[in-house]
Amino acid sequence: MTRRRFRKIAIANRGEVAVRIIHACHELGIRAVLLHSEADTGTRAYRMADEAVCVGPAPTAESYLRIEANVNAALSAGADAVHPGFGFLSENADFAQACADAGLTFIGPKPATIRALGDKIAAKKLIQDARVPVVPGYMGADQSVASLVAEAERIGFPVIVKAAAGGGGRGMKVLRDEKEAVELIASAQREAQSAFGSPVVFLEKYLDRAKHIEFQVFGDSTGRCTHLFDRECSVQRRHQKIVEEALSPSLDEGLRGRMANAAVSLAQAAGYVGAGTVEFLLQDGRFYFLEMNTRLQVEHPVTEMVLGVDLVKAQILTASQEFALWDRAELRPRGHAIECRLYAEDSYNRGLPSTGTLGGLVWPEGPGRRFEVGFASGDRVTPYYDPMIAKAIVWDESRPRAIKKMLKVLEETVVFGVKCNIPYLRAILSHPEFVDGVMTTQFIATHFPEGIEDPGLTDAERRFAELAWKTAEAGAAPVASDPASLPWASHWRAV
Repeated sequence: MTRRRFRKIAIANRGEVAVRIIHACHELGIRAVLLHSEADTGTRAYRMADEAVCVGPAPTAESYLRIEANVNAALSAGADAVHPGFGFLSENADFAQACADAGLTFIGPKPATIRALGDKIAAKKLIQDARVPVVPGYMGADQSVASLVAEAERIGFPVIVKAAAGGGGRGMKVLRDEKEAVELIASAQREAQSAFGSPVVFLEKYLDRAKHIEFQVFGDSTGRCTHLFDRECSVQRRHQKIVEEALSPSLDEGLRGRMANAAVSLAQAAGYVGAGTVEFLLQDGRFYFLEMNTRLQVEHPVTEMVLGVDLVKAQILTASQEFALWDRAELRPRGHAIECRLYAEDSYNRGLPSTGTLGGLVWPEGPGRRFEVGFASGDRVTPYYDPMIAKAIVWDESRPRAIKKMLKVLEETVVFGVKCNIPYLRAILSHPEFVDGVMTTQFIATHFPEGIEDPGLTDAERRFAELAWKTAEAGAAPVASDPASLPWASHWRAV
């Protein structure tokens, strides 16, 4: 195969994943071009990129989801390839094809593979042919609300409706009975159309005691595929993951092997190239195929931490025909890694998003600590996009020690200017079900349905918070004679 030496890669994304890809490009000696919206002018990724091209106004439908605008922007910058990150156009087969037609290398699977696996209905049919268990459901062409309600009754409530053309919790609704099914199905179709450009949905029996386990897979340019073990992703709110781990505490070696074989079989059958993730639901010792994401996952750092690999560099090198799979014998997981997603939201008000200018940020360094950050002090969190500010990732030699380390990291992390979900994350990591590793996808709905209760501030904390806020607004750092007296451990960061 002919190697393609990339000189310049266009990044069709934003936030912390754009920063992550820019780092990988620079380490490989490749120039990075950021394709950004007007609202993301001046962001951290914008400042880090070698070049930047605006693709449209703030609304995603007018910028990050415009195929022609992104392709033309990459061409205008003289890019050789496009990295889509995750979300937006990353699982859009038409975008991958448009890149290829324009002479750009799409850093990801082939368009036909994305079409087969990115469409959740097609993927389910493919994996059924491979005799991997799937959750009972409906994947038919009749998309009328009346027919979908009838199919939901046949499957038996509760039933979950999902968007066929995408993931990430968009277009996903749980139907508890016939009465609410009509409204929720119509709502799911509208949301799917808005998020992915397709109103097609499918139905599945809703497993109410399941764990969400996923396997990282990777295919090289020779047609070989392998897995890079599993991640536990059961801590979810409204189908959005909040805390992820590698490896899952829920699997013994036998079950892990069977699930891994199923994941690799699917990837191999699809001729998969690059990084992908096969997701399963696990309940009562039995696993069921959920979906396959044909892209990099938000939670990929925990896999990198326990295996000592770089998935983004591997993606780029694979696309340039310069990468062969890791030696299977060398892929031996060591220790435990946990990732927490830090969102600009109110922990004490059901996760209500928070917007504004970030006054000050402290990411506490230390052994086994990693931060993927999309913002810097002075940047603005806008209402246009996902409110994730950063991801905190820790590694330690055992799961209990990793939990303890993450709690310490969250205690020392400071976010000024917007409310942040740090108190919420600390409550999750301290809960007995999480500590014991027995949590299911119902964990948040059961224990934190309204977020957490505000414990209030002491008078000393309130006075210090007010002083720190005024100092931050003035552009200077607060000063104290005794750093140990600063109430960094308190929940006041979210005020």
